[in-house]
Amino acid sequence: MRCPYCGCEDDRVLESRPARDGEAIRRRRECLECGRRYTTFEQVEQRPIYVVKKDGRREPFDLEKLVASMAIACRKRPIPTALIRSAAEEIERQLVELPDSEVHSVQLGEMVLDALGEIDPVAYVRFASVYHEFDDPEEFQAWVARMKSRQQQVSRHRRRGGGDD
Repeated sequence: MRCPYCGCEDDRVLESRPARDGEAIRRRRECLECGRRYTTFEQVEQRPIYVVKKDGRREPFDLEKLVASMAIACRKRPIPTALIRSAAEEIERQLVELPDSEVHSVQLGEMVLDALGEIDPVAYVRFASVYHEFDDPEEFQAWVARMKSRQQQVSRHRRRGGGDD
């Protein structure tokens, strides 16, 4: 590690502790040349994930873009921002666990729909209407019916003692 003050590569670690919910290690260091102290963070390097668009283009996965699109679907709904971010981060974790470093936008869209279906039925239908590019009211009604059916299944499962899986 190079000292940010003098550029020397000799230092000693004074303290190490977990950071960022265990996803990184925070190290307090002291330069052996100039004596100044500085902090570094060490974390596992994630392999890049690419989203393959419908037209074949590939672009890097962007967590912030995912959070923003989910937030649009949740606009004016009583949904905490932290819940939206948590759902997006869970989707990112699922993507990292995939055997391939590419995910098709269709698969990603379905993951978002599943997450929004757990969070809020209105956000689910809003996202579906944009994602699936509804052309007529019948398509919209079909998705509303699908959401109602999903809610009924979850409700029946919970009444039978299935709990929150």
